[in-house]
Amino acid sequence: MLKIHAPPNLIKPLLSFDLSFLSSISATLSPLQSARLHRFRLRRTSIRAVVAMSIPKFDSTGQSMPEHVAGNWYSVPGLRLRDHRFMVPLDYKNREASSKISIFAREIVAVGKEEQPMPYLSYLQGGPGFECPRPTEASGWILKACEEFRVVLMDQRGTGLSTPLTPSSMQQIKSAQKLADYLTHFRADSIVNDAEFIRVRLVPEARPWTVLGQSYGGFCGVTYLSFAPQGLKQVLLTGGIPPIGDGCTADSVYRACFEQIIHQNEKYYKRFPQDIEIVQDIVTFLAESEAGGVPLPSGGILTPRGLQFLGLSGLGSSAGFERLHYMFERAWDPILVPGAPKQISSYFLNTYENWVSFDTNPLYAILHESIYCQGASSRWSAHRVRADHESKFDAIKAAKEGRPVLFTGEMIFPWMFDEVKALRPFKEATQLLAEKEDWPPLYDGTALKNNKQVPVAAAVYYEDMYVNFKLVKETASQIAGIRLWITNEYMHSGLRDGGGQVFDHLMGMLNGKKPLF
Repeated sequence: MLKIHAPPNLIKPLLSFDLSFLSSISATLSPLQSARLHRFRLRRTSIRAVVAMSIPKFDSTGQSMPEHVAGNWYSVPGLRLRDHRFMVPLDYKNREASSKISIFAREIVAVGKEEQPMPYLSYLQGGPGFECPRPTEASGWILKACEEFRVVLMDQRGTGLSTPLTPSSMQQIKSAQKLADYLTHFRADSIVNDAEFIRVRLVPEARPWTVLGQSYGGFCGVTYLSFAPQGLKQVLLTGGIPPIGDGCTADSVYRACFEQIIHQNEKYYKRFPQDIEIVQDIVTFLAESEAGGVPLPSGGILTPRGLQFLGLSGLGSSAGFERLHYMFERAWDPILVPGAPKQISSYFLNTYENWVSFDTNPLYAILHESIYCQGASSRWSAHRVRADHESKFDAIKAAKEGRPVLFTGEMIFPWMFDEVKALRPFKEATQLLAEKEDWPPLYDGTALKNNKQVPVAAAVYYEDMYVNFKLVKETASQIAGIRLWITNEYMHSGLRDGGGQVFDHLMGMLNGKKPLF
């Protein structure tokens, strides 16, 4: 263990002197000298972490906390991993008085590259309200990225190991207004501040890093490009270019998405026409049940409109059609005794709840519409826009008329906070967020138009159900230095489904292997 025997006020200046001149001579060094230089930089970064831990910092209860704690290296097949925990302000605009929360990040390298000098890549997860993937082996895009990068997987604040906001932990905050105020600090602007906090403490000499943003992580990537481009070397976006207009853009998002959702429903029933009758029967059974639905294992209730929510996962991701179909195959319990009443199977009800993960990731529902808000309220946008399409999406009426029951897409509705048990305690706080008007900006249109220093490459999925193609094109036209790869080969989950191909294609667009034509 490294021990420092001088006062922190003397040590910190020694560690803050500028080593940038070394970058100018690094090209002249031999491979052995380059490796030694990189080890020196890593050691200085470790010393900085120790110094940070030696200077007392205090949370709102007066307890001392280290600013950065790095764990030991450990392994999964083909990879070496190291855990990092950072104590960051809940509110970056009021750093000194703000309480602190923990942000978890996992550093990943290929086996044998722990001490090798490599650039850093920070992965921004989709969501909102979801943690980063947990690697079990060297595969997919992570395997490809680790050929030339140190990969950093950061759990979004409030998820995974980053001071998680769960249905149980959030109930410690008794006031709905206080909870709503607390949750305003969990959007893209705060996530970007967390990433910058980590970069300057983790990356040797605080050099810029590459950012890869998937889905909502891409939204965060555009926020990063707007407000902290000095931290970026290059940006990769996969299925994640947001609308950047002033006010709340949620209405335009949902109006555009309904057309694609209807198209996805048509494709699903064309693939599995036998499911038309099965879904109609389930809707009729639910509508005629006591209370308009059947109890779920968790204590919630499954209603016809809740059944339609299966479209969120079933219609927009790879193999989603198949998974949805096989789920409906086992919708009913067999009749073992003549005359026994018909009932929906426990298999189906449990599978339904596993698809709808609000019990583990409630922030997805609570914060969903706020990700589109800048200086205006959402006022339950999806609920209002759906009303304009109710003639097509009324499940009970469709079943009675013999029409296919249409599933909905990526939309959160106010009734979910009555029907989903995990969300019920947060109904009032979520209502306050839906009415909130003074949301701070998430994007800087001028900065994006004037972007000259950060190259951007984006995979745009032509039939993306979650991020509308037309809106993506509008935003892309306002980001200088962006190149688009438009494809219908992949769905929204292309980064995960394509192995390393999507990542490799985007990197090729930036490193000259796929030149402009």
